[in-house]
Amino acid sequence: MGVFNIYMTGVGGQGIGLLAELLARAADLAGIPVKGCDTHGLAQRGGIVSSHLRLGAGAHSPLVEAGRADLVIALERHEALRALRSMLAPKGSLLWYDASWQPLEVRLGRASPVETEEIFTEAGARGASAHRVFVADLEDAREQNVALVAEAARLSLLPGLGREELSRALRDLLSGPALERNLALFEAKEGT
Repeated sequence: MGVFNIYMTGVGGQGIGLLAELLARAADLAGIPVKGCDTHGLAQRGGIVSSHLRLGAGAHSPLVEAGRADLVIALERHEALRALRSMLAPKGSLLWYDASWQPLEVRLGRASPVETEEIFTEAGARGASAHRVFVADLEDAREQNVALVAEAARLSLLPGLGREELSRALRDLLSGPALERNLALFEAKEGT
């Protein structure tokens, strides 16, 4: 396997850290070398949070260069479009949870909210695949990250990372009711 670059983004409090740790742990369990880097500073203020993961022996730096992400995973619609424009490689894949935590510019009326169709249109123009995820009856918004991982596994967007490694990583990182809810969500996506 060559180097596979993953860029994850969202808004503070959405679980980007757990998402990155889950994928890094699964890569480790699969025997795939992994390098990663997180930004946490803005999490306390509802700001943009991102994580970089590079899978494969050829990765010498943890940062994904702009325009070089093979996969962008976003936990918010505005951040999905921003990362599509700035981080996604040509013909890469975008996977996003269709939630909207409106940026300040939108709340102040200085910018229009991002619509789902806008993301599909821009992805198509760039030759990228775009995959929207939304779970209507999601019990806890903090489980959106696992819904994304489950869909990434279902679509085979994570080379070398199978359901077994991802499930084991979940068991390593969570416990109690949180583990049970997230495992149920992860396993429910298997048949869809």
